[in-house]
Amino acid sequence: MLSSKKILIGICGSIAAYKSAELIRLFIKSGAEVKVVMTQSAVEFITPLTIATLSKNPVNKDFVKNDAGEWTNHVELGLWADAFIIAPASANSIAKFANGICDNLLSAVYLSAKCPVYFAPAMDLDMWKHPSTQKNIGKLVAYGNTLIKPTHGELASGLIGEGRMAEPEDIFDFLQIQLNAEKPLLNKNILVTAGPTYEAIDPVRFIGNHSSGKMGFALAEELADQGAHVTLISGPTHLLTNHKNISIKRVTSAGEMFEQCVRYFPSVDIAIMSAAVADYTPVEVATQKIKKTENEFSLSLTKTKDILAELGKLKKPEQLLVGFALETTNEIENATGKLKKKNLDFIVLNSLNDKGAGFQGDTNKITILDKNGKTETFELKTKQEVAQDIVNKIVSTLHA
Repeated sequence: MLSSKKILIGICGSIAAYKSAELIRLFIKSGAEVKVVMTQSAVEFITPLTIATLSKNPVNKDFVKNDAGEWTNHVELGLWADAFIIAPASANSIAKFANGICDNLLSAVYLSAKCPVYFAPAMDLDMWKHPSTQKNIGKLVAYGNTLIKPTHGELASGLIGEGRMAEPEDIFDFLQIQLNAEKPLLNKNILVTAGPTYEAIDPVRFIGNHSSGKMGFALAEELADQGAHVTLISGPTHLLTNHKNISIKRVTSAGEMFEQCVRYFPSVDIAIMSAAVADYTPVEVATQKIKKTENEFSLSLTKTKDILAELGKLKKPEQLLVGFALETTNEIENATGKLKKKNLDFIVLNSLNDKGAGFQGDTNKITILDKNGKTETFELKTKQEVAQDIVNKIVSTLHA
């Protein structure tokens, strides 16, 4: 899964350039963002229009401007990418990369790249075996670049042997393994709750709160981007996610959320309870709409089941349990009490006294308190950035 990864593809002049179209398609299908740099000779083999259409981005092929007439900066492209794959890599371009020759945009981007670089050679058998080619490949590998070896097969010249560019599916699978290996939460099973709960009064009315679910959804997305398999239990919210690593379970009431959490918690490595679950629910729910007949109306409420406390009881030593606390007074004291009472590894504190924090908005300001007594306060940030801070805390806790 390469969702949100930024992939830069370099295409050199080779008959194997047609394979780049399929490679781009595979990356796009996986959720990656793709940009492409082509040499002038590459456009003789496959058109920039084809590549731009498949990559959903203008093609970059010269220093001054791209096909959209926009300025192209080789440094910016080199900084933008999470991974740079040169496929096909011709003998000519390999020689330039190995010896620092910078006479086209592709070689300039290569020399500017800060990310891992992979190259998949494509050339005729004799070119591949030539000592100068092998020496140049040795230099590139010594520089820290990764060779994706060509395969044995029929070549464009009619010869049979090594030099055939690896198949797009094999390159994609190799890159997926390489990039996913860097994800700190790869194959972790994580439970996240999000949003409010609605406690029915009658068929049309309910008790609820202002939670939008944005924080929980941002957490689920960030966790999934870091390789985790996420079960997201969401109360009523309009939010959606298309991330392949996220499975959504929709619920309405606190009771339904309790049942789902208790069901999935035993099989997860980590649980993050960010939902704003109702503390009380009506003792009786009217089967028909309650009519407005009296000047006063009394509603009898009873406590809901405490999800976090129950999970704290069920928690195994190897599991990590994270809670949230939204407070208005005695914030640190109340959050610390909740942390200890409910057997949490750490708790994320929001205060409604902080401008820009809390429900509905796109920003949040948090303080994280852990069971070892460490307290860390963060500045006001977007909820996506806050999610990154929380995930970083999870990763550091796992490796402590």
